[in-house]
Amino acid sequence: MAAAPISHGWLFKTWGNEAVLFNTASGDTHYLKPLTLALYQTCRDHPGYTSVQLADVLSSRLGVAKTPQFLELTDDTLGSLRQIGLLGSA
Repeated sequence: MAAAPISHGWLFKTWGNEAVLFNTASGDTHYLKPLTLALYQTCRDHPGYTSVQLADVLSSRLGVAKTPQFLELTDDTLGSLRQIGLLGSA
């Protein structure tokens, strides 16, 4: 399983397909570019999906080909979301 979104302790502000997040515990602020926000939203909507399943949904949602590079980008972005504490283990 890929990841489960964590929303407790976060303040979100979105503008279209971008967002800024503020972690109330640490005081850290993070910018989510369109791909990262779309991936987070996909994790929120499908918390038990694997990274391959998330890439399937995300590529369809964004209208991009699911290439090996896109799969790698999805995995890297999941790692980034985990690193900042926005995603936990499913």
